[in-house]
Amino acid sequence: MANPISNNGTFPAADINGELNPGANKYFEVDSTSSEIATSKEIKDRFEEQEKKEKKKKDSMQTLKTTILISAAVVAVAGAAFAIAKKLREK
Repeated sequence: MANPISNNGTFPAADINGELNPGANKYFEVDSTSSEIATSKEIKDRFEEQEKKEKKKKDSMQTLKTTILISAAVVAVAGAAFAIAKKLREK
C-alpha cells in the first residue's frame, strides 16, 4: 500500500491537468475487483438467458406432446363413436 505522505513530510505531487480536465485523461487505471465483478455478472446473465431459452424450448416441446396426445384421444373416441353407431344401425 502506498504511503500518501512521502518520507520528507510532504504530499506527493498531483496531476493538476488530469484532475481539472478529466475528459482529457486518456490513461485509466482499471480496478481489477470491479472488472471481475462486471465479468462475473455478464457470465451470470448469459447463463440465466441460456437457461430461460432451454426452459422455453422444453415448455414448447411439452405443449406439443400434450396437444398430440389429446388429439389422438379425441380421434380414438370419435372413431369408437362411429364404430358403435355403425353397429347399432346394422342391427
